[in-house]
Amino acid sequence: MDNEQLVSLCTQLRRDIIEMIAGAASGHPGGSLSMVELLAATYCTQMRVDPKNPNDPARDRFVLSKGHAAPCYYAVLGEMGFFDKAEFKNFRQLHSILQGHPDAKKVPGVDASTGSLGQGVSIAVGMALGAKASKGPQKVYTILGDGELQEGQVWEACTAAAHYKLDNLTVMVDNNGLQIDGTNDQVMALGNLRDRFEAFGFDVIELADGNEIGQVINALKIPARPGKPKCILAHTVKGKGVSFMENQVGWHGKAPSPAERDAALEEMKG
Repeated sequence: MDNEQLVSLCTQLRRDIIEMIAGAASGHPGGSLSMVELLAATYCTQMRVDPKNPNDPARDRFVLSKGHAAPCYYAVLGEMGFFDKAEFKNFRQLHSILQGHPDAKKVPGVDASTGSLGQGVSIAVGMALGAKASKGPQKVYTILGDGELQEGQVWEACTAAAHYKLDNLTVMVDNNGLQIDGTNDQVMALGNLRDRFEAFGFDVIELADGNEIGQVINALKIPARPGKPKCILAHTVKGKGVSFMENQVGWHGKAPSPAERDAALEEMKG
């Protein structure tokens, strides 16, 4: 899949996200839309996974640490064929496999159940450490929201990643600057994230525009330095692709009305 095809795919993923959340009248559009390029590029250009064999032990692994952005995850997995995209209409419905946070026991292709912020990177570190211990080929990827970097557990896990020289681990930060209660700086300032990750022993690649698919692909292609975990620090836009949602705190966890859904989809016509 070339860059032009990936751009088209990202638009379709955004349409699927809006349809899912509007259909359920519940969900998190802002942080789902901001990470589309990060997740699409990871699955479409890097990961060794087979939708027909989702539990292949030799597969690469992905952990969505910011679990409330599940609509984006479902959109990508559905597009790849892990399950029928008809399931999208059941998002957040009783007994559906597609709940508000990803459930590894129910959704084919999901490697870890997540939801409580700050814990996903610990799971990813454990997976990467297990692959190292067994001398397996698996690479492990995770996406964190910037707001969840306020959780202390993130930095304990990062310390372990550097200590165990996990060069099979890539941590991506969806750095959109907003969280449910306001800007990150208003809630709990994070300081210079590049300096922080480097201080914790990571090899950091910073993207000026994490919603530009070419930048994301190039960053993913850069091989990890031996013995160093990699961090892709991606500056993104919350609500990217829908003008009235972009950079708006209020769209962190609010579903669009039918009229707002139609307006969003109209903006994203191919």
